[in-house]
Amino acid sequence: MKIKPLLLCLVLAAPVPVVLAQPAPAPKPAGQKDLDPATLTEAQIKQVEVPAVLGRLAGFYQEKEDMRRLTWTLERLSQLRPSSGEVKLALAAAYANLDDKSRAYDVLLKMQQQGFGYNLTDDPRFKKVADTRVWTYAVENLRANLKPFGEGKVAFSLPKGDYLFESIGWDPKRKQFLFGSVREGKIYLADDKGKLTEFIAPSAQNGLWGVHGLAVDAERDALYVASTASVYYKGFKAEDNGRAGVFKFKLSTGAFVEKYLLPEAGAPHTLSAVIVSRKGQVFATDGVKNLLFRLEGKTLKPLLDGSRLTSLRGVTVSDDGKLLYYADFTHGIAGLDLTTGKGFGLAFDPSLLVLSGIEGLYWYDGTLIAIEPGMSPKRVLRLHLTPDGKGITKVMPIDAAKPEFDFPTVGVIADGALYFIADSRRTHYDAYGVAKDQAALAPLQIYRSDARFAWDQKGIAVSGSVRELAPAPTGARSLDESGVTFTAPKTAPEKKAEKSELEKALDQKGGD
Repeated sequence: MKIKPLLLCLVLAAPVPVVLAQPAPAPKPAGQKDLDPATLTEAQIKQVEVPAVLGRLAGFYQEKEDMRRLTWTLERLSQLRPSSGEVKLALAAAYANLDDKSRAYDVLLKMQQQGFGYNLTDDPRFKKVADTRVWTYAVENLRANLKPFGEGKVAFSLPKGDYLFESIGWDPKRKQFLFGSVREGKIYLADDKGKLTEFIAPSAQNGLWGVHGLAVDAERDALYVASTASVYYKGFKAEDNGRAGVFKFKLSTGAFVEKYLLPEAGAPHTLSAVIVSRKGQVFATDGVKNLLFRLEGKTLKPLLDGSRLTSLRGVTVSDDGKLLYYADFTHGIAGLDLTTGKGFGLAFDPSLLVLSGIEGLYWYDGTLIAIEPGMSPKRVLRLHLTPDGKGITKVMPIDAAKPEFDFPTVGVIADGALYFIADSRRTHYDAYGVAKDQAALAPLQIYRSDARFAWDQKGIAVSGSVRELAPAPTGARSLDESGVTFTAPKTAPEKKAEKSELEKALDQKGGD
């Protein structure tokens, strides 16, 4: 049996693996041998807390055709990554290889109930169990979840070229879109036909680098830009590597106002997003270091300890400015009560809903709208919240499995609709910021989904209890007129994690 390479990539590419706090290992007694993956017991494998290690173990057992230990490993990995469809599918395939129909079917049926969609009709991994009515039922229902759903459509396309647009804004006063280029560091205006007009460009005065995020505050005539100096920016200079900040411009004219840079100590940073609430609160995220900042005066101060996160993505704030929600690509959505400084896990029934794989997250009329490219099928969801905003009562898919959804990422709410990038070009660039194939940089499609689609329909009820604590706020709390400010504590220098004995053993045996 072969595990899809995607599974191992998903596990091994996790930016910051989740590891439970453990005491420092005691010195190894003289003569004691390193752990041998080939002799690990089920109990030992179930004690592993690092998904990346489990991914390497899975590769090792696959190569050795040790199906028993492969199954134990995937079971443990599924516990640590309960929202990963690829892990669940690999586990079901492992059960099928052992001719364990009951457990293989159970995994697949639960996946279908969660909304996963896959076409397993001719998948050779399931040959041993593909001879029953239950199998046929499971396959048909998983395939049904792949059917395109919703009434959304492409609104317009942006011209092809080496732009790498990764941000979009909306100016409600002038009825025009704004797009930020990571490659050029420029911000363009766009009409509803996709015609671009240069609006803001890097200069000696503003010091812009690549543009990763845009936030419009039309009421205060402000445009906030999250900008980072990285190899993707054409004007990149080695001495600027990892510098980042939030830049403020006048929305009406594009005139530079001010910039708020992160301190160079602790660099490099990647400010991947910026948002502004209706109250004028400005927040920015570092999706690599998993840090959330709030602009206080002229300083970006951290709000969260992101050590339990793997990849911080979408962030949004309720209209009253009291609740902030953020999406981690692996763990889903959690929140921060800005009036108390306390974090909370968003309550829902995980057996009915998967919220991992989210890129964009938006507040709309008391609901959350999520763009979920890490789900199969890729989709846009509207989440209806409990009165306190800390739980989900029902979910309504708005658009799902659309052929245009290559890798949908970020968007903006404009006149009752979500406009978003349907086919991000980020995967077309290598680690050095160079386009792999210029011909592949086709026109970028901007999709429109009706935010009120099926608003009054019942949807899928997913009420449930809080399952997981959110990362804790950072620092001391004090109240001000706009909500809560935080003073960040002094942090110790980051320590380089030492390899465990198991990891060393895997290295020696070629577990990579």
